[in-house]
Parts: sequence; structure tokens; C-alpha cells
Amino acid sequence: MEQDQPATSVDGDSTAARSREPAFNLPRGLSFVLLFLIAIHAIRTYLLSEALDQEVILNFAFLPARYTIPLGEQGLVWLWTPVTYSFLHGSWEHLIFNIFWMVAFGAPVVRRIGIARLAIFWCLSAAAAVALHLVFHWGEMAVVIGASGVVSGFMGAAARFVFSPSGRISRQFAHLNRRLSLTETLANRSVLVFTGIWFLTNFLVGLGLFSMGGAGSVAWEAHIGGFLFGFLLFRLFDPRD
Repeated sequence: MEQDQPATSVDGDSTAARSREPAFNLPRGLSFVLLFLIAIHAIRTYLLSEALDQEVILNFAFLPARYTIPLGEQGLVWLWTPVTYSFLHGSWEHLIFNIFWMVAFGAPVVRRIGIARLAIFWCLSAAAAVALHLVFHWGEMAVVIGASGVVSGFMGAAARFVFSPSGRISRQFAHLNRRLSLTETLANRSVLVFTGIWFLTNFLVGLGLFSMGGAGSVAWEAHIGGFLFGFLLFRLFDPRD
């Protein structure tokens, strides 16, 4: 599901180098993030007691109700949870699902922006995702965990450059494409189909479809917040301007 204007090839050596490129080759920064997410979930699942894991959730998951309390009357947990919630997952299935989409859409974005910009993009897209969730769920006690908002940010960012003006996708070298302007992006049929299907799927999730636990089990508004962040603000992170 990922990733044209192919990058300009200057000679035969460049073409040969591309032909030797592994079919599955994750950028180092993304590999580190995936291992980090796996390690966190493994520690929570196999090493922590239930009581300690509840402490982790209380101190690092996002909780909308926290923001109804005057910030001066509580600790600083409200400050970091809009980011740290994205490192926690509810099950191995939840984590594997996010890893799958992160590999598909995060890889071209990370190849393009590098690990330093990745850290900033991750933090801001995670915060943007739960900011929109907070608008619709102000004061609620249900916790939010998972990297889905960031994954959606990767999807929104990738939509700005993985499709060529003709709509074709280059699997390995999409990160070298020219970033489409917002006008070009909205006029690109492949981007419109992709984003249309993505938004429709999330709205159906919001109605309780495609979700075993019903609408309340998926923070679908956070998905939209993350996607809009990546789609509209990716140019701020793009070194290929």
C-alpha cells in the first residue's frame, strides 16, 4: 500500500545499484523505533506485574479526563503523555498491526527525512493525533494507547510524495520523488482515491464497523488528527524542498 516520478539516473552504475537494492530494507531509524516498541511491549507483557503495568498506563497513557483538572494541581504527567501513549499497545495484535503499516508508509518517510526529523515528526504527530481526539472526548476516562496516530501521520506525509504526477508508485525509491504541492496533491487522482478510501474506512470505524470492540474501542479521531498533521505539515520536515 505504499509508495513517481523516478529519481534521475545519471549513468548505468546508478541503475545497477538500484537493481541490487534489497526488496526489504528498512531505514535504520525506523528499525530502531520498531525494536523499541517491541521491547516495551515485551517488558510490559512478560516482566511487569499487573500492578506495575497499571502504573505504566496511569503515568504514560493519554487520558482526556486529565485535562479537566487544573494543571497546577497535578504532576507533570499531562506534559509527556500526549507523546508517550504512542509507545504503548494493548496487545501483540495491536502492535503487529501498527508495525505492518509503519513499515509500509513509515519507511519512505524516514528515508526522506532522517532520524533527527523523525523524532520531531513522531512527537508532534502523536500530539496532534490526541489533540483532535481530545476535542471529541473531552473529560472522558478512557485511556488512549498505540502508535496508530503516528502511523496515520506517516500515511498523510507519504501521500505528498510517493505518488508521481502520473499516479504511479515506486516501491523502493519513492523517497526520492519531488514533493507535490498541495494543489498538485489534491489534483492527483491516485492521491484522491487513496485518501478517500482512508477517510471512509476511518468513518466506518467511527460508526462501529471494522472494529471488534465497537466504535469506542478505536480512537479513530486520533487517526484523522495524525493524518491531517502529516498531510498538511510534511513540508516543514521535508529536506528535499
